[in-house]
Amino acid sequence: MKFLIPLLFLIFPAVMQGQNLFKNITVAVSKLEADEQFKHAVLSMYIVETMSGKTVYEKNAQTGMAPASCQKVITSVTAFELLGKDYQYKTQIAYEGNIRNNTLNGNLYFIGYGDPTLGSWRWKQTEEETIRQKIIDVLRRKNISAINGDIIIDDSKWESQATANGWIWEDIGNYYGAGARAVNWHENQYDLILKPGKKAGDDVEIIRTEPELQITVLVNELKTGKEGSGDNSIIYLPENGLIGYVRGTVPAGKEKFTVGGAIPNAPQQFGKTIEEIMAANKITVSGKIKATADFFANKKLLNYSPVIMQTLLSPTFDSINYWFLKKSINLYGEALVKTMAYEKTAYGSADTGLAILKDFWSKRGIEKDALKIIDGSGLSPANRVTTNALVRVMQYARRQSWFSTFYNALPEMNGIKMKDGYISGVRSYTGYIKSKTGMEYTFSFIVNNFDGNPATVREKMWKVLDLLK
Repeated sequence: MKFLIPLLFLIFPAVMQGQNLFKNITVAVSKLEADEQFKHAVLSMYIVETMSGKTVYEKNAQTGMAPASCQKVITSVTAFELLGKDYQYKTQIAYEGNIRNNTLNGNLYFIGYGDPTLGSWRWKQTEEETIRQKIIDVLRRKNISAINGDIIIDDSKWESQATANGWIWEDIGNYYGAGARAVNWHENQYDLILKPGKKAGDDVEIIRTEPELQITVLVNELKTGKEGSGDNSIIYLPENGLIGYVRGTVPAGKEKFTVGGAIPNAPQQFGKTIEEIMAANKITVSGKIKATADFFANKKLLNYSPVIMQTLLSPTFDSINYWFLKKSINLYGEALVKTMAYEKTAYGSADTGLAILKDFWSKRGIEKDALKIIDGSGLSPANRVTTNALVRVMQYARRQSWFSTFYNALPEMNGIKMKDGYISGVRSYTGYIKSKTGMEYTFSFIVNNFDGNPATVREKMWKVLDLLK
């Protein structure tokens, strides 16, 4: 009995603390639901004690919600398990034919396997100038000063559809709507350099694109907005599009204003870069620069036996994942889904990759209906994920050997390590909180169909999460 009394003194405060936390969150969520901004909204929240897995609070935890970019943690954790933290993409430089008298008699090939970092500015090894130098170094080692054949950008390892299903028209022409191909270049982004007018209502001049887009024409319908009004422009341009439209406003008071767009045809854009490399180094090419689509359009097969000269490797997945979560890069999410498919079936298909992902979690107790997802990034508003499923994924990650790398990649905001998500009408958060008492919590919190300013919704949601600190 004398041992039992001290034990009760330890247990009772913990029980009371848990009851008070539940009560405080219940009251806070009720106030949120009564708020005018949430009059037509649906809220879902699930919180567990990280170490024990004990449920602290749940509301609509089994209701499918549009998760926005919180969905990226599902793709990330699955990739850690199925690809591994040391996984690297490859791009092969190859030829067919023979090399005689400094001339390649045959075709030069660039064979893509979906590397989303090729030409990215985020790593020294992937920067455009680094890749350019590696390509010319390969040709110099082989003493190639002329190519008697074509240069072929082979992106046939993946499906021809780059843009994920369910992405909306307002998104797919902009930098965050860049689709994933077997050959990607410069994160499939370009900068649109603009000159706003002096006052609201003035026309906006398009100065140039960097890099210069191939074939595509942009019809300029932009107007100048009020000074300080921010970027309210939208680029309407589908994959492989030849004519795009730029609409909306950019603010007055700027001599130059830059917005980001999605390159409509990355293999073609990469081909232009190769053409520039050849010209700069006085390597003559008798044929044309072609992409896989040039063959498929004419119902020809891309059938060859390549001699590999060099393989360009990406950074390891744990490094890619850092930017995937930290900067919420949608391209990386779509590339990872297709990569999972390619590694299992030797063909990069989004539908196959998503089926593999859902099957992985189904075997670990998450019902497939709790993961009704149609892309790898969460950009589609048609995705539906439960907060219960998100928490279970985050709890699974917590037990893995690579967790520290995953945890480090999560953004920190409001003093909390968590992934956030935002698309029209959607705010979402999932992550880990450690309270002042030392208790650790894993949580997911999603609101769909709110009204008004998304910034004020964020602040109101953060106040609820502050109760866990």
